[in-house]
Amino acid sequence: MALGVSRRAIDRRCEPGGPWRRLLRGIVLLSRAEPSARHLLRAAVLHGRDDAVVTGLWALRCHGLRRIPEPGEIHVLVPDARRVLSRDFVLVERTRRLPRSSLRQGVPVAPVPRAIVDAARRLNGRDGIQAIMAEALQRRRCTPEAIERELVAAAHAGAALPREALVPLLGGARSVAEADAWRLWQRSGLPPCQWNVKILDAEGRHIATPDGWCDEVALAWEIDSREHHSADDDFGRTLARNARYVAAGVVVLQTLPAWLRSDPDRVIADLRAAYATALARPRPAVTVEDLRR
Repeated sequence: MALGVSRRAIDRRCEPGGPWRRLLRGIVLLSRAEPSARHLLRAAVLHGRDDAVVTGLWALRCHGLRRIPEPGEIHVLVPDARRVLSRDFVLVERTRRLPRSSLRQGVPVAPVPRAIVDAARRLNGRDGIQAIMAEALQRRRCTPEAIERELVAAAHAGAALPREALVPLLGGARSVAEADAWRLWQRSGLPPCQWNVKILDAEGRHIATPDGWCDEVALAWEIDSREHHSADDDFGRTLARNARYVAAGVVVLQTLPAWLRSDPDRVIADLRAAYATALARPRPAVTVEDLRR
């Protein structure tokens, strides 16, 4: 309109068969093509006006996370004093804690910890929330402590499930399966277990990085997926890893992820038996290097 195009001309061009498409009230795509994700994100930010920030699942996708549910509405944060309503595909949330945004694909998005918490508050399953958190940690997009700080600052209703999902990740787990394993180890009554730490032999050579490690008796716990290790190369790497454990005198227990839920009592019994075996022999000269340091 500032360029001299009348409202009537805009309306006419946005009619069926016209060259333009109306995305939201007052926001027009100068094309009849289906809007791309970037078009929709930009439209959502324009709808929120100045300082609007995309958060939740769409923000996480912009940050490069892929193992997330299919995003639906675009969740936009705006200053608390702003009177902008949710509309069509845009969910508007007013906040007194507007985060400092960064540009991703030309769109202002919330930091990863804030986006995770905002997404998690609207998800129902603990596994899905845990998977999102775990991917962010694996890709080094944030730390579990940063997520914890955001949860404390948020103090929203609906944060109980995200807090529960985060506990094993604060303990060192880095996947949903490892979180299940972490919970079973807590039930086992065994001494403390470290997660995803680097094990070195007496000469300082790398042996492996087990999912779980009981340093007291040099016991390694590997959550080995049959699907993940079915390829010849993966199977060969697993055999080579186990050979290094044997050569270093490390006792290793291998568990399928499905057993963690289908037969947890059996897994706990296996853990206690493996611990007893490791305890019965002299502890080998192996050391731990924490990869998170």
